[in-house]
Amino acid sequence: MRTILIRGGRVIDPASGRDEVTDVLIEGARIARVGRATRMADEVIEADGLIVTPGLIDMHVHLREPGDREEETIASGSAAAIAGGFTTVACMPNTEPAVDNEASTEFVFLQAERAGLANIYPIGAITKSREGKELAELGQVSRAGAVAFSDDGSCVADAGLMLQALDYAKMFDKPIIDHCEDVDLSLDGVMNEGYYSVDLGLPGIPAASEEVMVARDLILAETADSHLHVAHVSTKGSVDLIRQAKARGVKVTAEVTAHHLALTDECVATFDPRYKMNPPLRSAEDVQVLREALADGTIDCIVSDHAPHASEKKEVEFSQAPFGVTGMESLLPVVIKTLIEPGLLTWPQAIAAMTVNPARILRLAKGALSPGADADVTIIDPDVSWTIDANRFRSKSRNCPFDGWDVKGRPTITIVAGQVKAV
Repeated sequence: MRTILIRGGRVIDPASGRDEVTDVLIEGARIARVGRATRMADEVIEADGLIVTPGLIDMHVHLREPGDREEETIASGSAAAIAGGFTTVACMPNTEPAVDNEASTEFVFLQAERAGLANIYPIGAITKSREGKELAELGQVSRAGAVAFSDDGSCVADAGLMLQALDYAKMFDKPIIDHCEDVDLSLDGVMNEGYYSVDLGLPGIPAASEEVMVARDLILAETADSHLHVAHVSTKGSVDLIRQAKARGVKVTAEVTAHHLALTDECVATFDPRYKMNPPLRSAEDVQVLREALADGTIDCIVSDHAPHASEKKEVEFSQAPFGVTGMESLLPVVIKTLIEPGLLTWPQAIAAMTVNPARILRLAKGALSPGADADVTIIDPDVSWTIDANRFRSKSRNCPFDGWDVKGRPTITIVAGQVKAV
């Protein structure tokens, strides 16, 4: 059995509360020991000055396959994940066709196995074809291995159907990942409704379009006593609602994207379509509240909401461009720059939001460095300075709002099931 010794790194494992300079020994596909090594190994990785963490997990990505293979495939998305330090990602079902049955769920696993890079877990659609009219075969999709259910990209507008979905999801012990948007309020909006939308003459998406659905679905989750996970939280009002729900015992968790933590609606003044996403970039006040909510545990996870688009689709007028940005390969350095370096989060807090917390939400036996755990490991150089260059991404698409940012810190080695993958 092949062994790997990661020697002398700062081991941060929020699942066990460990934060110390020590060694990690891997035997085959499992962690064998965390602590000073007493023997040598087949391969030694010198980690002095580096940070060693459980393999990072991104629980919200779009890999476009089946469907728009020119924008991304499971293979290219897996390569982007590895480059970003992510050993595990969960992919949304808004593909063509949607992942709403056993066969399409199994297809995701098959393509991931063929790629042989990151662990890829499919999220199944809540409704057939994500049309919001009839529940998908949640039992079959769950049996095929889906880790959650979501109509991400669309909201389940029918409250009765959403309550039914929450009831069914509880039977399979899976969370409903909720895209909260009242389309009757967002209408044809292309950016946050506020000072800048008025100044730029662009139709706005009000905070209420998100908050109305957050409030509704928190009530439904409480009624069903089922696990609701609120996707890509973007407003102060949503944070307040989630915080109150958690305080009264509602089974709710939440995530925030790197771009909603780092950017504001002022960026749209450039009319650069790379700043067009849904939910839209919000106000500076919203960003500050999101950061505080992450620090105090109201928000559980940081995600990329990696949404690749072909260049010809994004290189048009702002109002005509599709929503969405790429993010897996830039997420970690953006978190370091905007949260860790200013002292808003500690390293263990940031790592928890990208390891043990998403693993707990998705019921994955991942996100920890302990004897017997899967040998998924990310090794990070926290001090290396570099410039984000979207043209060098492993992803097929280049629509990254952080292109050109000068940052510090990046993954140097990504290990999946005891196998060192290229970064």
